[in-house]
Amino acid sequence: QVQLVESGGGLVQPGGSLSLSCVVSGIIFRFYTMGWYRQAPGKQRELVANITPGGSINYGDSVKGRFTISRDNSKNTAYLQMNSLQPEDTAVYSCNFVAGSRSYWGQGTQVTVSL
Repeated sequence: QVQLVESGGGLVQPGGSLSLSCVVSGIIFRFYTMGWYRQAPGKQRELVANITPGGSINYGDSVKGRFTISRDNSKNTAYLQMNSLQPEDTAVYSCNFVAGSRSYWGQGTQVTVSL
């Protein structure tokens, strides 16, 4: 059974940092591109970043220079280091991978940036 479990969300003040983790089970993790997405209330889900099996990385424009995606294939885990957080980064963050025609998602973790 495929599972994606995110952790690391929480409440942080503007300018602060958080680190998210996504542990994946049920697949050969190293074969898949892993993505982090976010969805704020009333807004469409957007790509935050993704990382291919070979380590190529793509970031959404709004997070470039502030967020860093990485992966540890030995731990079946994808990470998202978020620095210089701003209120507009407030959202539910979810990890994702696609296998064939199917897209798999975790349950999401809430990130709230506020004073």
